[in-house]
Amino acid sequence: MKPTLLVLAAGMGSRYGGLKQLDGLGPHGETIMDYSIYDALQAGFGKVVFVIRKDIENEFREKILSKYEGHIPVEVVFQAIDDLPSGFVNPEGRTKPWGTNHAVMMAAGVINEPFAVINADDFYGRDAFEVVARSLATARPGEYSLVGFRVGNTMSPNGSVARGVCGTDDEGRLTDVVERKDIRYDDNGRIVFNDENGEICVLAPETPVSMNLWGLMPDYFALSQREFTNYLKDNIDNPKAEMTIPDCMDGLIKSGEVNVKVLDTTSRWFGVTYAGDRPGVVEKFAELHRQGLYPDRLF
Repeated sequence: MKPTLLVLAAGMGSRYGGLKQLDGLGPHGETIMDYSIYDALQAGFGKVVFVIRKDIENEFREKILSKYEGHIPVEVVFQAIDDLPSGFVNPEGRTKPWGTNHAVMMAAGVINEPFAVINADDFYGRDAFEVVARSLATARPGEYSLVGFRVGNTMSPNGSVARGVCGTDDEGRLTDVVERKDIRYDDNGRIVFNDENGEICVLAPETPVSMNLWGLMPDYFALSQREFTNYLKDNIDNPKAEMTIPDCMDGLIKSGEVNVKVLDTTSRWFGVTYAGDRPGVVEKFAELHRQGLYPDRLF
């Protein structure tokens, strides 16, 4: 059974200043998503499911979905902040989405096979999709994976970044993902961040970090629904509360219900975290085409 690619495309890029999921960055206006879907196709994925907001549906269908006709089956599901488990009502005035775990839950009715989750606005690279596809080919319920990018391959030249730094056990299984903000190069070229006490910590360039590329099985939907329901019991009235995939996974790992293998990849991440990233990304895509790694037109 071919795996499915679940693309999280509901968010706006506030630091970028626009709907970066729809920004044409390739030589013929290709979006970052186009490259991810092309790479996923080459790696053996058989379907794409997009999570979007209802208010961008028309533009999304016109600019994105139409190009995939005849290449790969696609479906669209919608993330809405009032789509909550039975017994819960979205608090009046809340506008903040409930997080990436909630976004994944929206696809429960359309995915019944192994699947990978990605962000719409991150370029992951061919190797990353091949790595997760191989893992999904032999996975069983409760056996998940996370592609751990080497932090040195994920830095932006235009500012600091936030990354989920992965902790692993002796067998390479995920023990935790700790969100670290303001990861940056210091004056000596080291990759550093400040911990909770303000102390400067150094990260080795090969340290695995999460770029939200997960390999999951369909049993995750029921588990995440349960975890999210429990989360809402304590957080329904918190206007800033959101549950990420790592938040959900943390509880499932600690309960022993799942194990998550951290997969190494040589792929170099890039994306448009800042508006200043755009010219460099445009040039990187142009160079990848010049090298013959991508055809003149993807679709």
